[in-house]
Amino acid sequence: MRTWKISDVMTRDVVSVPEDASYRDVVDLLVERRISAVPVVDGSGRVTGVVSEADLLRKIEYGGEDQPRIFESRRRRGERAKASARTAAGLMSTPAVVALESTPIAAAARLMDSHGVKRLPVTDDAGRLVGIASRGDLLRTYLRTDDEIRQDVVAGVLRTFLIDEADGVTVEVTDGVVALGGKVDRRSSAELAERLTRQVAGVVEVSSGVTYAFDDDKLGNLHEPFTTY
Repeated sequence: MRTWKISDVMTRDVVSVPEDASYRDVVDLLVERRISAVPVVDGSGRVTGVVSEADLLRKIEYGGEDQPRIFESRRRRGERAKASARTAAGLMSTPAVVALESTPIAAAARLMDSHGVKRLPVTDDAGRLVGIASRGDLLRTYLRTDDEIRQDVVAGVLRTFLIDEADGVTVEVTDGVVALGGKVDRRSSAELAERLTRQVAGVVEVSSGVTYAFDDDKLGNLHEPFTTY
């Protein structure tokens, strides 16, 4: 079964700035491209950080105040340092939250959520920037047609993992919701079909009405040790 990766939905025409890009250059780029953040790369194209609108606004927030206040927190001191920075290297947030191009869509979504970011720079194995993916890009998997989803379920799930029982399962897809029906030989096959169908890109929900002739799950109980009293 094909697993969709972040490289399937990312934007390859990605803009970036070098570490020595000036504050004004970064601002001009964000305004011109109508984006809220930009990756920072070194001379080899490796991602070293990300400059966001929030990073740039530190200069306005602190208004040129260079001296820290008494009992100021470490975080506030870091923000104040960004306010006085003149290049992307000093402005950027680091380490950058990035994803390898081989990262599955689900893992990328969890990464975005856990770090509270709206986009992920995508890198190759050497750390070089190859693309960028936003939350909207990840949601593109749900724009797949019902026919495309059905073909993946039939070919990628049933005919791959339930080879001898595939013809006994029916598949209907409506607005991304998959309805499985029919009958298979074993309970484990019915459960496998439902579990793997949920992993197909674009599937919103799975309703399984697949029945089975034999409950092979009960076989495990025959091997459980007996306890005597």
